[in-house]
Amino acid sequence: MKFNDNAQLDTSQVEDRRGGGGGGGGGGGFSLGRGGLAGGGLGVVGILIFVAIQLFSGNSSSDSTGGGALGNAMGQLAGGNTQNASVNSGQLNCSAGVTSSDDCEVLAIVNSVQAYWSQQLARSGTTYTKSPTVFFTGSTATGCGTGETGMGPFYCPSDAKVYIDLSFWSELKTQFGANDSLFTQAYVLAHEYGHHVQDLLGTNSRVGSATGATSGSVRLELQADCYAGVWAQHASTVAGSDGQILISDITQTDVDNALDTAGKIGDDYIQTNLGGGQVDQSQFTHGSSAQRQKWFTTGYRSGNPAACNTFDTSNLG
Repeated sequence: MKFNDNAQLDTSQVEDRRGGGGGGGGGGGFSLGRGGLAGGGLGVVGILIFVAIQLFSGNSSSDSTGGGALGNAMGQLAGGNTQNASVNSGQLNCSAGVTSSDDCEVLAIVNSVQAYWSQQLARSGTTYTKSPTVFFTGSTATGCGTGETGMGPFYCPSDAKVYIDLSFWSELKTQFGANDSLFTQAYVLAHEYGHHVQDLLGTNSRVGSATGATSGSVRLELQADCYAGVWAQHASTVAGSDGQILISDITQTDVDNALDTAGKIGDDYIQTNLGGGQVDQSQFTHGSSAQRQKWFTTGYRSGNPAACNTFDTSNLG
């Protein structure tokens, strides 16, 4: 994965709260699929990544509590104080170029994902509203309550922001055995922004808190994976605010890295390798490893959001 170092970045799309902190109760966000600490079929305290995965799958349904046991547990704590949400917040300094720091490369990914969806939704007559990504360490207040490192990256529909403690990348590698390559990071972030697109389109309203292999929660998560694949197909042609391409090249190795990670965050993989060793499809919230790989691939090969109709097919893969 290569960046165009001459592209100008929109730093307003990241809010840096590292070194800050926040209060408030837990909320109902959508994660990548790691919410096993509260249930969700994973059940392993050390699976920070899984919590993140579960958060990635969080939905913005009418109850705004996210799918599965993790979402339910978070919802029970919702309504906490969020007055500290902007404590020590700021923006990144990327004036030296995209590759001047790891943070700026993450910002370039965020810029690219949001630029793509802004263009795509405009074609269908829908206005895309930008969603800031919040960098934090430890914990921070969100519209869904307190966000914590152990939850992994997640999208909060109540304030329409994506949250991530960047230490997640190392946890992804050490806890799940997945790679922490740049494109893996891009896949994770694009998945979260897939939930934002679902929020804007009202897709989340179709999902409740039920779990299971064919549940709405699983379909929502797989669609977010598919949306991530769609963006990946177009990433090397997406321009930023200055008209310059942000990401100049994505290779098959990059795609393989994303698929490897998708395989490490499937419900069945987590239950087998990081949980009790038994696969219980009734507790699925994000889909199996094969399903997550299938739907990312579907999005990537088609490059068409319309191909991500996980709610309109009984064959989830």
